[in-house]
Amino acid sequence: MKQKHSVPVQIRFNDIDLMGHVYNAKYQEFFDLARLNYFKTVLGELISWTHKGLIIASVKVDYLQPTFLEDEIHVETSVSSLGEKSLEMTQAVYKNHNPEPAAICKSVMVCFDMKARVSEPIPGVWRKKFTDFEPGLGVNQSVG
Repeated sequence: MKQKHSVPVQIRFNDIDLMGHVYNAKYQEFFDLARLNYFKTVLGELISWTHKGLIIASVKVDYLQPTFLEDEIHVETSVSSLGEKSLEMTQAVYKNHNPEPAAICKSVMVCFDMKARVSEPIPGVWRKKFTDFEPGLGVNQSVG
């Protein structure tokens, strides 16, 4: 994947299950941390969760390699597709400088008016910032 946006993540003892590797639900926390950092970096501010934001409509995670307490990991994030009202993010956990990901996440996020409780088009200013940060990112109407 190797994207422009990367966030190191510290693995903690309570992230480990009885088999000695990172518990699968913890990966969502890693992806959430990286996703918020991506939005702050790209949009220049945190998204308002009381007015207009992006909500997760779908998440799929593929676990490719186990991750252990002593591993050094980072999460790479990109917007892989941009629709009218939604976008698809691709994220990957990499460990110990291995070029192959340990886990890959694909998520669809919908732009949502929190007060009216309805989906709405992604604001033009956000769209420009996404496409400026991700050269070659085109609009994909199939995302939404």
